[in-house]
Amino acid sequence: AGRSPQVKAFVTQDIPLYHNLEMKHLPGADPELVLLSHRYEELERIPLSDMTREEINQLVQELGFYRKETPDAPVPEEFQFAPAKPLPSLLPHQPPTADGKTPSKRDKEEHPDL
Repeated sequence: AGRSPQVKAFVTQDIPLYHNLEMKHLPGADPELVLLSHRYEELERIPLSDMTREEINQLVQELGFYRKETPDAPVPEEFQFAPAKPLPSLLPHQPPTADGKTPSKRDKEEHPDL
């Protein structure tokens, strides 16, 4: 399968700008974007051969990859592990209650009506 010039341009020129985005080239295989979790489990594969360079860039950014201005540009702290989502245990996540307030605020705010 011939690699499209669009995909090739993305691989050679755009991939170096993306933090944590790696291209593994399999000879003869169509280029695919393989999404891995932080545990390196495969989440999904997206074939790139029919996409334009612009579409691939858009896709990669929508997936949460951080695009640097230059390949050597520093990566902001919050994007160090992008696009891997932080583990839920690291975030103080509480399901919102029916009134839309998080339970954690209850003990800080006074609610005379409760």
